[in-house]
Amino acid sequence: MTEVPSTTQARSEAESLPPLGQDEYATLLAEVVAESMPRLFAVVQEVGDREDGWVAAWGLAFEDRAEVVPYGRGVRMSLPSAEKTLRYFGRGGGVRASLHWISS
Repeated sequence: MTEVPSTTQARSEAESLPPLGQDEYATLLAEVVAESMPRLFAVVQEVGDREDGWVAAWGLAFEDRAEVVPYGRGVRMSLPSAEKTLRYFGRGGGVRASLHWISS
């Protein structure tokens, strides 16, 4: 399991340094948040050649796993990677699934 960075880890010499001011601490926390932020993605299902498409699920990709929530009915999943979701949403019968990464 990957360890989420903390402000203590980010500031390895914390014991020998004076306490951080409010602004410095806020900056350090922002760096910790940015380092551990998951990537947002949508799982899109399509039929035919540009005939129809829809969002089947939303997911968060962490360094060591992906958490996926179906858009409609279904069960939330925890999978080893975002790419593994395609196995569950590409049902055959002319339905294809693809990942669409959301940039911030």
